Amino acid sequence: MIHNHNDLKPLRHSAAHIMAEAVLDIFPGTKFGIGPAIENGFYYDFLLPRPVTPDDFPAIENRMREIIRGRYPFKHSTESVAQARENFRDQPFKLELIDAISKGELGLHGEEQAKPTDEVSIYQHDTFTDLCAGPHVHNTAEVPADAFKLLSIAGAYWRGSEKNPQLTRIYGTAWQSKNELDEYLWKLEEAKKRDHRKLGRELELFIVADEVGSGLPIWLPNGATARRILENYIIENQVARGYQHVYSPHMGKKQLWITSGHWDLYGDKMYAPMDIDGVEYLVKPMNCPMHMMVYKNALRSYKDLPIRIAENATVYRRESSGELAGLLRVRGFTQDDAHLFVTPEQIEQEFLNVLDQTLDQFHTLGFSEFESWVSVRDPKNKAKYLGDDESWNNAEDAIKRALDSRDMEYIVAEGEAKFYGPALDIMIKDALGRKWQCTTIQVDFQLPRRFELEYIDAEGKAQTPVVLHRAPFGSMERFFGVLIEHYAGAFPVWLAPVQAKIIPIADRHNEYAHAMEKKLQAQGFRVQVDARSERMNAKIRDAQLMKIPYMLVVGDKEAEAGAVSVRLRTGEDLKAMSLEQFIAMAKKLVDEKSMELK
Repeated sequence: MIHNHNDLKPLRHSAAHIMAEAVLDIFPGTKFGIGPAIENGFYYDFLLPRPVTPDDFPAIENRMREIIRGRYPFKHSTESVAQARENFRDQPFKLELIDAISKGELGLHGEEQAKPTDEVSIYQHDTFTDLCAGPHVHNTAEVPADAFKLLSIAGAYWRGSEKNPQLTRIYGTAWQSKNELDEYLWKLEEAKKRDHRKLGRELELFIVADEVGSGLPIWLPNGATARRILENYIIENQVARGYQHVYSPHMGKKQLWITSGHWDLYGDKMYAPMDIDGVEYLVKPMNCPMHMMVYKNALRSYKDLPIRIAENATVYRRESSGELAGLLRVRGFTQDDAHLFVTPEQIEQEFLNVLDQTLDQFHTLGFSEFESWVSVRDPKNKAKYLGDDESWNNAEDAIKRALDSRDMEYIVAEGEAKFYGPALDIMIKDALGRKWQCTTIQVDFQLPRRFELEYIDAEGKAQTPVVLHRAPFGSMERFFGVLIEHYAGAFPVWLAPVQAKIIPIADRHNEYAHAMEKKLQAQGFRVQVDARSERMNAKIRDAQLMKIPYMLVVGDKEAEAGAVSVRLRTGEDLKAMSLEQFIAMAKKLVDEKSMELK
């Protein structure tokens, strides 16, 4: 069974071409754009003579199956640019691509191309022909007729520019077997149930109010409680590892980000400067310059290093409306940010410390599978990177040795490093096997130079430190959104906003319920009494819908025995136990940060 996207790419790319032929057959006059294979599927962009809806999918899928049964071979050829223009004379998007390809502006699938060309690559099957570099399967019958499905429709601007026409993008998925397709479709349905935006509303975790603005979430009491617990865990973890915490302002002079280079590199993501007394200020898009100021505040010796400066700091970035997605993509977010100031000799050990800390936090939160990418220089184009060969080689080798020492597999991505240093990116896999990019650990030679940071070495000479940028969770908003979906809203006991709901069977049991509430709160538990005049089963159901770990039912027998009847959100009934027994059980799970409920 193949699950690797690259292994499935020919199959999915072929399915995209088959879909395009079916759409052109059913909707004469259609103009088509590009149709690549993507993670878990494929898509094609079309300018259609009439709007298409999911109601059209069965007809398109049936036509696709007819094409598949035809066993039409995928034939590859090359054509001159002139011939291609003639063959695609009725397809304006293809003519635009042919011109761009011939000039060397881009490749067949939108990627950069090195040089102009006089010919283009073509793939043809049955009646459908397209500009294409492949790969494809040998013939249409190699796309299993029972292992593909059209999924959704979206709008997409041609070549990603709002100045261009908006096309209709039809998404589909294709697999090697019906069982794989069924498993994937189940995961899609499960993902809908776990959607953090849906659960965020239902569990009263956060809102995005129109009156406040898109991409600016407000954390409700339940969400704020869980976030505070998570932040406290982060801070405790950092303090135990020698971090010092600071607070920095939400804005600063524009010159700070000119000095850092961010204004030139990320200016399009920053909000417009504000004029205050004739000086331009910016709301901060990142914390780096502030932490440079913390380091620069005192004279530093090599004996002081490493210095670890941490801050849970809110930053603001100008994201387009189309990119916003609940908590996963916002305009104001809080990073679990830190900058480590080290000597060159300390890079490997500090990198290893950050890696261990990151993995420890992920394991505590229930993540055990990771994908790691090491971004290094392009060895053929070193001129575009700042710093000498020795510094780069030492830093790249230090990252690899750190990963090797923890037996972590990783992919080396040549040419993906930023101009100022190599980096490690870690993606976590959630309960559905989806990958989320969270952690970046960046080695930076340049920012310390830009801010003229120094330390005095053992010889009494001034040296420039190296900075490690690290934010294991990336941002509290995005990571919390991932956690909601990973847990399906059912947070572990230690992180749950409300850990127990006390449910009196009748009004006469309210006094006992509130007495139990006070005793549990005195032990540090987050607990509420449901004193509504509702039936017990209705109260239990409501608590389960809110995914509260424990329901403590109290009636005559429990009041007489000083006990609580414990039910889990899973529906399991643990029966009656003394309050002391419940406290001991729950406290152990909280202290251990366990994923269990008993």
